[in-house]
Amino acid sequence: MRILSIHADTMWYRPTKRTKMAEAVEPREERMDECVVLFCCVEKLDEKNPSYVVASAKANILDRLAKLKVSRVLIYPYAHLTNTLGSPECALSILQSLEDELRSVGVEVKRAPFGWYKEFEIRGKGHPLADLSMTICPYEGWECDFRCPHCKNPIKAVDLESPPASKTRTPPGQSIDP
Repeated sequence: MRILSIHADTMWYRPTKRTKMAEAVEPREERMDECVVLFCCVEKLDEKNPSYVVASAKANILDRLAKLKVSRVLIYPYAHLTNTLGSPECALSILQSLEDELRSVGVEVKRAPFGWYKEFEIRGKGHPLADLSMTICPYEGWECDFRCPHCKNPIKAVDLESPPASKTRTPPGQSIDP
């Protein structure tokens, strides 16, 4: 998952046109002030372990919010951060789960609709910590056979196939019941 995070005075958007993979929502203009805008892009590799991606993204975002002393985020689906997009179904599921997870710990969350062209305006704060790019890798910390083209971390070829249950990673902050 790729995230471009911008600490903003304000973010405004308006859905303008559906794509063939658009979620079924009534398009409406939205705005959020004093927030962190998260331009999010789900990648093909994220499909291998979506729960880890969501948990890792949540941990990274909460760390960022704490540093900025902000408790509001706008999740903005933005496919233009990668050339290896995940499936629309998986992407929407990950973004909805991230929204739910952040909300569950008291973060005020808005999410722009998935699969829509949108007009938007953003006013970034412009301080040294205002902009940050994040890469959430589902293979982070594993011993691998070759380098991921996105995060440059090694990947085992066998893990590109469906991993067996014993290879599924436990998301940060969670444990597996014995």
